[in-house]
Amino acid sequence: MLDTIDAVMAALRDNDARPYGRPRTVTAEELVDAADRFDDTGLRAMALLELMEAYEYDGERSKAPVVFARVLKLWDADRGSFGEWATQQVFWRFKWVATSLLGTPDVPLASVRRWHGEMRDRYRAAGHGLQPYYAQRFHLAAHIGEDVQDAYELWAARPRTELSDCHACEVRAAASHLVRQGDDAAALDAWRPVLSGESTCAEEPHVSHAQALLPLLRQGRLDEARSSHLVGYRFARGKSGLVRSVGQHIEFCALSGNEPRGLEILAENRDLFGVTGDPSGRLDFLTGVEVLIAGLARAGHGALAVSGPPGRSWTVDTLLAHLRTEADALAARFDARNGTAAVGSRRRDRLARRPLLAEPLALGVRASAAPELAAVPVVPAVPVREVEPEPEDFGALVLRARELQLLGHPDADRLWRRIGERFTTGGDAEAEVTGAADPGRVGTAGQLRAELAERRAHAALDREDWEDGAAELRGAGDLFEREGLAGRALAARTRALVAVLVGDGSGGGSGSGSGDASEDGDGSGDGDAAGTARTVDWAALDAALALADELAAAPAGPALADDDYLVVLQCRAYAAHHELVLALPEPPEEPPAEQAGRFARTVTAYREAAAARGSVRRLTVARQYAADVAARQGRITEAAEELRTVIAELEQAGQPWHTPRAYGLLGQALLQNGEQAEAVEVLHRALAAAARWADESYPFAATYLMAGHASAHLGDTGAAIRALSEAAGRFDRKGPAGAGDAARTRLQLADLLSTADRPADAVAVLESVLADAAAAGPEDRLFAQARLDLARGLFTLDEYRDSAEEYLRLATALEGWTEDLHLRTMVAAEAAVALALADRWEAAHAARSRALAAQEQWPQTGPVSAMLRQFARLVVQQEGADGLEQALARLAEADAVRERAERAEPEADAWYLRASAHYERARAYAVADRYEEALTEADLAITAYEAGGERAETPRAEAVRLAALIEGTDLGRPAAARQRLSAAVERCRGYGLEEAAEILADLRERLAD
Repeated sequence: MLDTIDAVMAALRDNDARPYGRPRTVTAEELVDAADRFDDTGLRAMALLELMEAYEYDGERSKAPVVFARVLKLWDADRGSFGEWATQQVFWRFKWVATSLLGTPDVPLASVRRWHGEMRDRYRAAGHGLQPYYAQRFHLAAHIGEDVQDAYELWAARPRTELSDCHACEVRAAASHLVRQGDDAAALDAWRPVLSGESTCAEEPHVSHAQALLPLLRQGRLDEARSSHLVGYRFARGKSGLVRSVGQHIEFCALSGNEPRGLEILAENRDLFGVTGDPSGRLDFLTGVEVLIAGLARAGHGALAVSGPPGRSWTVDTLLAHLRTEADALAARFDARNGTAAVGSRRRDRLARRPLLAEPLALGVRASAAPELAAVPVVPAVPVREVEPEPEDFGALVLRARELQLLGHPDADRLWRRIGERFTTGGDAEAEVTGAADPGRVGTAGQLRAELAERRAHAALDREDWEDGAAELRGAGDLFEREGLAGRALAARTRALVAVLVGDGSGGGSGSGSGDASEDGDGSGDGDAAGTARTVDWAALDAALALADELAAAPAGPALADDDYLVVLQCRAYAAHHELVLALPEPPEEPPAEQAGRFARTVTAYREAAAARGSVRRLTVARQYAADVAARQGRITEAAEELRTVIAELEQAGQPWHTPRAYGLLGQALLQNGEQAEAVEVLHRALAAAARWADESYPFAATYLMAGHASAHLGDTGAAIRALSEAAGRFDRKGPAGAGDAARTRLQLADLLSTADRPADAVAVLESVLADAAAAGPEDRLFAQARLDLARGLFTLDEYRDSAEEYLRLATALEGWTEDLHLRTMVAAEAAVALALADRWEAAHAARSRALAAQEQWPQTGPVSAMLRQFARLVVQQEGADGLEQALARLAEADAVRERAERAEPEADAWYLRASAHYERARAYAVADRYEEALTEADLAITAYEAGGERAETPRAEAVRLAALIEGTDLGRPAAARQRLSAAVERCRGYGLEEAAEILADLRERLAD
């Protein structure tokens, strides 16, 4: 009931603690009505200021002037009823009103200027400096595009006052000015203290992260752009007061090649289309969305379903028309009010922007929107070489495609796609063939149908659709048979026998390619293993070899080409490789004789036949099989030498397009051997060569993953983050087949980001892993680990409520587990602490009880003890001396947990638990002013830490610091405290703990004073 002044004030305080948004705003409006029932100027002013704040941060800025007019009326009538805070806010809020008036096109420019004059006069009368007034003059000049530099200098040259915007916001204003002047480098230099987190406020650095995105891209500072997007968008997401920032993140996605991510952000923020109380921010939001949608329309995706204003369905084309109509009209209203074309010009400049990167920037987060876009980047990679021309004559096109296919040239795929387009869409397939310049060499339409079926098979295998690929190969074999091409039929059918082996996760195994049996592709691919390994059908493969030998020795001449014969041998070598890999024990154990012998025989036969027929391509594949097996058995030097020979032979033969896979295998071998620096160099060569030759089947994702691991081992965190981000994005392109690998890669990426002290980036990555876990979900344990990491990351960011929710979700998931039951105990303990810090004490105590009960069955002594110590600390922080009894009860529980653990495991290191409990008890007694008991407990902690040896020296030094504070300050015995500290300083220096020594020495000096 709001029937007293105290009740309304309490409600105002409660509302002030709520997050900004519609519920807080509605409550603020209700509290203004409640305050108006009392004849209390101070109460009514507080309620109006609270409402004004709610409007400011809920996208309702246009309502602020009316509210502030009521505040000023109260101020002019009874300023003595305004407290110190309210008085300061009256002058501070002049700036809010100025921003609101400027951002509303229905307010005449003369009214804006009159308000500036009112602000100036009142500041002068109150003795305040005019720097904030000149700041508003600058914002007006920048908005209308007149006398901007003069206004900037008038503001920037003046000293800051107590009513100036915070340092971080002023840095943002200055940097944005430099961006508008076209000096991105200077802007980013000015932004440095904000973007680095040195200068912050309620909105910074998050708003600056959004504004700096495109300057960072244009300057090639891609790692920083990625981080600014991950960190900044998490803060802006769903906030109506940051509608402008959301639009900037969407625009960034469009211009960095991340259109699916942009569509996902649009869907997450669909309700922002309803935010109309900040016209200027709305225009920026609509324009940012239009940059994305217009780009999709230009790329031919007009019919794609997208999110737009609630209430109807939208496509790219319909949303684009809606955006243009509204945003053009809104910009025109601003320009008409301003008497300049500045607003419309800025909008047109944004819409004229095109993607800034040749390839999509890997962000490290998953985008589930528009999977048809995610499968292929909207910004295609361009090979850095001269591509094979496409002959106009159909016959010449077919013959050139066959020549390139025989060489394994990547341009063969493009030529075959063109053949398929002309052959299937021309209407008369026979006419295409007979009309060719050399129809005899082209062959029949039936042969072309078989070859195209073969190409479809290769495409299916490249996207890891093994069953479809095998079926297409069998179909191709039947078509070749009908045309009397027995050799081609045999080659296709033999490939079908081994194509399904690739998908069981054991094939080529390297991720960078020892070659599968369909072409020279990767044997394992980039995606998830399919599960159960298939048995090799050696009877069918032996029959295939017998038939190949028969066809090769036909009396009328060979009935199969040399390459078809080699395909049969390669399939057998691949199958033997597959079988051996599955059977290989860990080195240095010897491999099973049967599989090892078969592998040696088949690979030798393949290598000798390839050498005899002069096929460098096939010969090097055989050597890669041998090198891969050698590496798996720990014979790294042998494998590396073999692979370097392969690379040299391919270069010498003029077939460099085959080198990426050899480089990839070599990089993997070097990484396995601990030669990370050379591994990184070699893996980057593999990626560069594969990109140069536009090899669509190359396992980019797996190679980036290895490069990330190697870089991480070298301590090159930036390179590792880039590589893992790229790997995750490449796995995403494989669709459901790559979902598990993508999630696992992101877990590694998040761990790396956390280690690099970038917890906000890590949390953004983990949130993307879990965004649709219920729908897609690789294994439960993967998502359980992701949720645990996310809960801990949110805890690190002090987002305790969200952290607690993730812990509780994880606890629910663990209820169905029958293994690793100790995790229930750990999760309950960590959840209890998060709940307590979120001030949800009832739920926190319930979680504490669950943790203690679980401890009886599935002990996790460390986390449970830490929980109880944290509870003790929090309760005395909140309740002071009144919380001492409860704090001591929690610490007694911690002692009991430790004692049970010691009885169960006498050798356990209990010194830390014992010492930590004494330390927390000392703190609790000190808060309750029971200093002698506090000092006794601190000394007990110091003694207990002795048992921990050198690893306990840092916490021991902290216990000494606490004891000295109590002794020297609270008990009034500074000499004894200084003596204690002198001994501790020397001890710390003896152990090389210089930072701890400095802290203790500084305290000693302060006690001396």
